[in-house]
Amino acid sequence: MRQVAALPYRVEADGSMRVMLITSRETQRWVIPKGNPIKGLRAHEAAAQEAFEEAGIEGIPCPALIGQYRYTKRRKTGVARVVDVDVFPLAVTGQATEWPEQDERTCNWFTLANAASAVDEPELKGIIAGFREPPPTPSIGDRGVAMREEMGRKFALLRWFQKLLPSEGRFFELFEAHTATLVAGADSLARMLQGGPDLDAHIREIVTQEQNADDIAREVLQDVRRTYVTPFDRSAITGLIGVMDDAIDQMNQTAKAVQLFEVREFAPQMRDMAGIIVEAARVTQEAIPLLRSLAHNAGRLHTLTGRLVELEGHADEIHDRGLKALFKASQSDPMRFVVGQEIYAHLEKITDRFEDVANEIQGLVIDHA
Repeated sequence: MRQVAALPYRVEADGSMRVMLITSRETQRWVIPKGNPIKGLRAHEAAAQEAFEEAGIEGIPCPALIGQYRYTKRRKTGVARVVDVDVFPLAVTGQATEWPEQDERTCNWFTLANAASAVDEPELKGIIAGFREPPPTPSIGDRGVAMREEMGRKFALLRWFQKLLPSEGRFFELFEAHTATLVAGADSLARMLQGGPDLDAHIREIVTQEQNADDIAREVLQDVRRTYVTPFDRSAITGLIGVMDDAIDQMNQTAKAVQLFEVREFAPQMRDMAGIIVEAARVTQEAIPLLRSLAHNAGRLHTLTGRLVELEGHADEIHDRGLKALFKASQSDPMRFVVGQEIYAHLEKITDRFEDVANEIQGLVIDHA
């Protein structure tokens, strides 16, 4: 027996992550929203539908599953069946005031650690535990000061040289600030592709985030020029911030195309690609702070960059299916195909840039870890 499930998550203002668990109707165990495949809906859409029916959750589902787990379902008749469950990330955008199973279940937000402890299935514990938030880390400035003080104590002859070295720069802080614009831009992009009355507001938010990202990228390049000691090779620094900035530039280009051509309705494949982009931005936001300690975090960075490459490949498949469906539906309206193709092209470039981010990070791990 096979089911689909959603892992609903949200990021708090302080950067910490929460996931929602619900109680099962019969045993009152903590579980994630799940159910049988729904005819006419793709797997991730069915998972999102189950999340709404069981917890009132509204959000952006990612069509690339994040894991699978197995459990034993026991019916009232005593018959037991083994169930394999495909789990899809669901970025929560809101919760309805009423939903079908509201009076049958309890819903609650958990930290990742508490959620992993609350569920029973070992494989589900692993999926939740592996769904991490950006690690809290000291600022590079604080660490740099401490390191220079320690060197000064151990190597008295180098004290004079310390005074000659320019600041180490704020590369890590700036990289992490840029990931925040990627996450916010991806969220607005996905909301924009849902259509609706707030579409123009989401376009404005994407433009704002792209401008913020440009400011951060300029600061990084300025720090590269004026900093004597950098944590990585200068070309690696400029390469990484460049592909990150290209990703949000393409989000902005997508929004401009939607605004220019006054598009108000979007194909399911476009929304699916947006779900991929939201997940890619989340993964990038987790990966970037790990660059502060490459040797220690090499294993986790390998996992995260692998996920980014996987997401890009999944997005390519969705892009091709969407473009084919658009061509068939536009036989009598060539302009519709031209406009849709433009939007698909920008969406594909966004996912390509996230794969470039993965490649840049992998290069740093190889060179330094």
